[in-house]
Amino acid sequence: MTQQQGEMRVALIQADIQLGDPEANHQHMQSLLERAVEQYPDLGLAVLPEMWNTGYALEQIHELADPEGEHSRAWLSAFAKKHQISIVGGSIAEKRKGEIYNTMYAYDREGREVTRYDKLHLFRLMDEEKYLHPGAEPEIFELENGLTAGASICYDIRFPELARTLALNGAKALIVPAEWPKPRLHHWRTLLTARAIENQMYVIACNRVGLGGDTEFFGHSLIIDPWGEIVAEGGEGEEIVTGMIRPSLVDEVRGRIPVFEDRRPGLYFREK
Repeated sequence: MTQQQGEMRVALIQADIQLGDPEANHQHMQSLLERAVEQYPDLGLAVLPEMWNTGYALEQIHELADPEGEHSRAWLSAFAKKHQISIVGGSIAEKRKGEIYNTMYAYDREGREVTRYDKLHLFRLMDEEKYLHPGAEPEIFELENGLTAGASICYDIRFPELARTLALNGAKALIVPAEWPKPRLHHWRTLLTARAIENQMYVIACNRVGLGGDTEFFGHSLIIDPWGEIVAEGGEGEEIVTGMIRPSLVDEVRGRIPVFEDRRPGLYFREK
C-alpha cells in the first residue's frame, strides 16, 4: 500500500508474555519491535500490550515491578529515537513510592516522553485492586501527523465516560494496550467499536496472546476508524498487526455528523 499524505502506519505488537520474567519479556519485545521497523520502513507508531514486563504475576509484583519504570523508560526512549518512530509502550508494572501502578508511557520520534498514564479502573476479576494502586487522572498526548491521543488501558474501555472526556478535550485517537482474556471476544470488539463510533475517533488497541497462568488471551488487536470500520485486526497468535490511519479523517467525520455540537450536557443526569 502506498502511503498517502497525512497518513501514518501503526503497528500493534501482539505478543505473548512470560509470566513473572521481566528480562525475557524485554528481550522478546525488543525483538518484535526490531522486526516491525525492519518490515515496515514507513512505520510511524508502534503500540505494545498491557503489563508486558511481568504479566499478571501479581503475588510477586512488588519484587518484579520496574522501580520508577527506569529500565523500561530508558529502553523505550532510546528505541524511539534510534528508529525515529513514536512508541506507546503498552503498560508495565511500575513501583513508585511504595505502590505498584499499571502504567503506560509514550514517546515521540525524538525519544521524548510525552505521557505517563496510570490505569484508572482496576479489574476485580483479575485481583488488580488487591495489588495495584489506581491512577488519579486521564491523560492526553501529542504524536506526529496531528494525532492527539487519549490513554486507556484494557478495563478502562468499559467506562464510556473516560473515552468521551478524552474526546471532548481534543483526542482524535484512543490507544488501548490490553490483556483481554477469553472468552469475551464479543465484548472486546463491541466496546472498542462503540468507543470509535460514539466519539468519532480512531481506536488503536493492542491485546496480548498466549497463556498467563490459567488465563488464555486471544489477541484480535484492532485498529478502528472514526466511522467504526475495522482498518486492521489480528488473529489469535503472535503477530505484528499493521494499518494506516489518517488523523484528518476524524475532523471530516465530526463535520459530517456533528455529535459534539448536538450534545445537551445540561440535561444529562449528574453522578450522585
